[in-house]
Amino acid sequence: MYYVIKRPLVTEKNSIMAEKGVYVFEVDKEATKLDIKKAVEKYFRVKVANVNTATCRGRAKRTKFGIGKPVSWKKALVRLQAGEKIGLFEGA
Repeated sequence: MYYVIKRPLVTEKNSIMAEKGVYVFEVDKEATKLDIKKAVEKYFRVKVANVNTATCRGRAKRTKFGIGKPVSWKKALVRLQAGEKIGLFEGA
């Protein structure tokens, strides 16, 4: 079994989205929307309305040894049902 949620993505844009009930996480590349929904509901004890995912391609990095291999990752935008909040983003 792999870990579905790797870390929350906390940026200024994501903080504004969190006020509207949408939270953003970096997730495993193999995770499905159903896996992500179950993981968020289990770990944070909230009800999830829907999940959107996006695969973000990695950008190649130039180093003194040549061009580095880009690492792709996946993010999930989780919309909670009305009235639900995740305390991790609120600072609680």
